[in-house]
Amino acid sequence: MAKDVAILGVGMHPWGKWGKNFVEYGIRACRDALADAGLEWKDVDFVSGAETIRNGYPGFVSGATFAQALGWSGARVSSAYSACASGATAMSTARAHILAGICDVALVVGADTTPKGFLAPTSGDRPDDPDWLRFRLLGATNPTYFGLYARRRMDLYGATEKDFAKVKVKNSRHGLTNPNARYRKAFSEEDVLNSPIVADPLRLLEICATSDGAAAVVLSSLEYARKRTSDPVRIAAISTVTPTYPNTVIEMPNFGTDSAHSVGLPKAPFRDSIAAAAYEEAGLGPEDLNLAEVYDLSAALELDWYENIGLCKPGEAERLLNAGETTLGGKVPVNPSGGLACFGEAVPAQAIAQVCELTWQLRGAAGERQVEGARVGLTVNQGLFGHGSSILVKK
Repeated sequence: MAKDVAILGVGMHPWGKWGKNFVEYGIRACRDALADAGLEWKDVDFVSGAETIRNGYPGFVSGATFAQALGWSGARVSSAYSACASGATAMSTARAHILAGICDVALVVGADTTPKGFLAPTSGDRPDDPDWLRFRLLGATNPTYFGLYARRRMDLYGATEKDFAKVKVKNSRHGLTNPNARYRKAFSEEDVLNSPIVADPLRLLEICATSDGAAAVVLSSLEYARKRTSDPVRIAAISTVTPTYPNTVIEMPNFGTDSAHSVGLPKAPFRDSIAAAAYEEAGLGPEDLNLAEVYDLSAALELDWYENIGLCKPGEAERLLNAGETTLGGKVPVNPSGGLACFGEAVPAQAIAQVCELTWQLRGAAGERQVEGARVGLTVNQGLFGHGSSILVKK
């Protein structure tokens, strides 16, 4: 059975700090996606919402929240929470409904309104909750982990602060003309290296912000899509894998690893396995990629993802970066949208936003950030507590 579904429409609300209700952002993205698809709200059979835990009950039941805001229509509905992987889970649910023949057209949407500063645990005392514990016992905010990952890369592979700065410079240049990006300013290496230290060795300009924003996609069966277009962009694979025991690299929010004393190591570490599952499902590999959108919570973390998605061997990401192979005009541009460096985190929207970017790129509609000849693109993302997220999109 073919697993491809068509992407008929994409839409976004520009990211920033707008101070409005998250529903307003999501509805804007939905309406733009429907207009892009040439469809009306009444044509949608299924709404798949990516949840946000920061916006009360409406955020927890986001699918129904957006369905009500668009106007009750009797459409089926679902809501999914997988932290930063929520958008991929919501898309996976929509795709399953389409492939099962339950619906022809699905609307997938994620939106968020975030607090000022670092993301924090939800209120209340929960001493059996690892996320609560890492904040309250260790004071380990997200940037603490980003700094530890960066230091690990420096120790293992000899990465330098200058390498990290170059990632930020590249992404700032990519996002400069992206109308949906929050930060549209080109930075120099000097700018980055002169910004304040936040979590050693990472500086303010190397860590992503928290943002308000939204993204939406309209998916359909290929049969339905062929009535409207002869060459739709397709989702060829969605990976939502979990780690395989033992997980020997610390993943947020944990502060210990699994013991490998009496158990052999898995075939692939968790982050390597995320994209690998998408490649296997699509029957493609990293050699087929024309571009990738990766989860750059920090500039240093982007370098890890080069290796995790198979663009190079461990320890070779800096060479790839410095050779210009991951910038526009290079072999496989990474984060042509500008990435989280230019957008910041709007948690339930970001995996969907990555798919929006790939869709524009594969249509040849990305303007000055266009990757020439783009036919195959990959997203990769990761949610707390072992939620993998990778989507392979092809023309």
